[in-house]
Formats: sequence, structure tokens, C-alpha cells
Amino acid sequence: MSETWLDEIRWTDDGLVPVIAQQTGSGKVVMFAWMNRESLALSYTGGYAVYWSRSRNKLWRKGEESGNRQKIVSISIDCDEDVLLLEIEQEGGISCHTGRESCFYRTLQDGVWQKNSPVLKDPAEIYKK
Repeated sequence: MSETWLDEIRWTDDGLVPVIAQQTGSGKVVMFAWMNRESLALSYTGGYAVYWSRSRNKLWRKGEESGNRQKIVSISIDCDEDVLLLEIEQEGGISCHTGRESCFYRTLQDGVWQKNSPVLKDPAEIYKK
């Protein structure tokens, strides 16, 4: 299969593209991450989200430790070709390492970040090592 579609993406200078993960059906944004060419190609061919971890400097298969994988429904690109949107089915209903549905669980109110969603599962139970 040709990978010329990867050349149409406007990658950052360090070879990354920002990615928004959105829950299919509800449209809720559950996560933001980065992908490089390899992780995007793996995501496309494998059907599950694979990101690039900047902190670990390696590929990160979403759910590899927690089991909370993201099945890809569709991949879209914005008009500037520099941001991707993944429509996903979040397996296990938890996308955040804090045990919440979404990584965006705090809202700024009166100059203070307030938690707006509960922990669905204790992270210590999710990430047993």
C-alpha cells in the first residue's frame, strides 16, 4: 500500500503531528497526544491508536498497560493539514491515566482548576506493576 498520504501531513520540525481523540457517538474529546509517521501508519493499518510518547521517547500503544485501547473509527485531518482528529471507541470507558473517562477533567472556574468528572477506576488497579 502506498503511504503518500503521510506526505500530505504538515509534520512539526521534530516529525510529529498533534492528535485529538474523540469518543464516537458522544463527540466528547477524551485525549490529546502526538503521532509520528510510524505511529500513524501503525494506527491506520492496525485499527487501534498508537501514539508517540514525547516523555518516554518511544511508541506508545494506547492501552498496552491498562487494557483501555482506542479502536479507530475514522481519521480526519484539518484544513491546514497539521492536526489530526481520531474518532475512537474507547475500550473500558477510561482514556486517562488518572482513571477518568477523559484527560480533560478540570475546568477553570474563578481562577481555580475544578475537577469536573469522577475517577471511574483507581489508577493503582489499572496499572499494576
